Amino acid sequence: MAKRGIRSGKSETSSKDYVDNTKIIITPVVDEMKKCFIAYAMAVNVSRAIPDVRDGLKPVHRRIIYAMGELGLWSDKPYRKCARVVGDVLGKYHPHGDTAVYDALVRLAQDFTIRYPLVDGHGNFGSVDGDPPAAQRYTEARLAAISEELLRDIDKDTIDWTNNFDDSLQEPTVLPSRFPNLLVNGSDGIAVGMATNIPPHNLGEIVNAIDALIDNPEISVDELMKFVPAPDYPTGGQIMGRANIKRAYKTGRGGVIIRAKAEIEEYPIREGSEIMRQRIVVTEIPYQVNKEKLIVQIADLVKDKRIEGISDIMEESDRSGMRIVIEVKRDAQAQVVLNQLYKHSNLQVSQGITFLALADGEPKILNLKEMLEFYLKHQVEVVTRRTKHDLAAAQERAHIVEGLVKAQANIDKVIKIIKQSRDNVEAAEKLMAEFYLSDKQANAILEMKLRRLTSLEIETLQNELTALNEKIADYKSILASPKRITDIVKDELQQVKEQYDNPRRSELVIDYDEIDIGDLIDKEDVVISMTHYGYIKRLPTTEYKTQHRGGQGVTAHRPR
Repeated sequence: MAKRGIRSGKSETSSKDYVDNTKIIITPVVDEMKKCFIAYAMAVNVSRAIPDVRDGLKPVHRRIIYAMGELGLWSDKPYRKCARVVGDVLGKYHPHGDTAVYDALVRLAQDFTIRYPLVDGHGNFGSVDGDPPAAQRYTEARLAAISEELLRDIDKDTIDWTNNFDDSLQEPTVLPSRFPNLLVNGSDGIAVGMATNIPPHNLGEIVNAIDALIDNPEISVDELMKFVPAPDYPTGGQIMGRANIKRAYKTGRGGVIIRAKAEIEEYPIREGSEIMRQRIVVTEIPYQVNKEKLIVQIADLVKDKRIEGISDIMEESDRSGMRIVIEVKRDAQAQVVLNQLYKHSNLQVSQGITFLALADGEPKILNLKEMLEFYLKHQVEVVTRRTKHDLAAAQERAHIVEGLVKAQANIDKVIKIIKQSRDNVEAAEKLMAEFYLSDKQANAILEMKLRRLTSLEIETLQNELTALNEKIADYKSILASPKRITDIVKDELQQVKEQYDNPRRSELVIDYDEIDIGDLIDKEDVVISMTHYGYIKRLPTTEYKTQHRGGQGVTAHRPR
């Protein structure tokens, strides 16, 4: 009976109350977990995995380049141990694991990963075969020359700064970036609920597109694609078709098909023999394909008899370049075997494109024009802030020089005031009162050395003042003219292009499956005419003749 009493109505009510109370307790916990997860997601997306559209860098890469600049590791200076760089980055700006920082540093130095490497590495930094880099205590590094363009004018108040993790130092929120690093070197990263995959491009093509955007702000994406036809990968290869690439440039999402560059060679079966055999020679492989794993994959295809026309595979790569030789059997056709390799192996791969970047502090999917516009806006701001900084510095120096010139014009009286003063404070006050000088000018006069009293030094100061006044007028003219600012941006980009640009590596190849009927029609100028009854006729302009006095043009419509 006691057990039955436990299952009575009163006990059931107590159980319901317990469940209700549990719901009341769980709900705040779930809400708190949601808030924490959202905060975590935003931290990962904004502060770790997604690059900034302005300088194309994630925080870890930005901190590495800035820390190397602080250490003075410029392209013309000696190399320094990577362990030193990693230690500085960890201790000052990036409190994460040393392996993560070193891996990011290594990636910036790999010429098969980065189209224009930002770090000049010395030692074993890995290979296209997937070999790991040597430990950070063995390798050395310094900034590549092009990285100096990322940091140029950073000391002229061109960017904003923020506190580091322990509020003991300041670090840049973005780099000045005198070239569009995001599109030039690309970026990839997996965040929370989103991912980015931006392919690398040719520097010259991107600069030409920015110039076109400056000249015509209303330019369309289609017109920009005349300057930027497709990505340009550091490992070369062939890009098959442009349909998916066009979609990516227009919408921010698309894809690209990359094929290895291979040739079919004929060679005698033995020296002096007239009997010829064929072999496939691969000299370039798709981007981010591991060469060693690719060879193993082809060998497995032969072993599993999915491809039966291959007799041998030889790796003949050396310092001069890549060379994978695939021997073809006597009774097989090399082109057929190559087509099978494209289909079944990583000699041809498809990669997605997602133009996701931080724009105004938020992750956004951008098209090609929007990415260029954000970069151009950043450069306009950099040039404007730099000019304001230079203007303030020139005005401050001109103010000092004016005081020195005034003092030299009355040097006897200045010396008398100084000799009769009890201390520097009294001397400064008397100079300010006598010659209507500012505190800075008075102190500059007191610090002036006697050698500045020579006639040559007086002439030098007057020439300096004239040059400073010219600079001040020029800086004010720049700040008053948006066109002059954009012209400066264009000129600086052209300088970077002339210094660092190199020919395109990835070859554009027509994919005949993408040919549209519109591609088969010649483009020509035509004249469209419409009759009173609504009939329309099209004639090319070449059908018309130039009509002179008394002449008769071609009749567009003839009665039938």
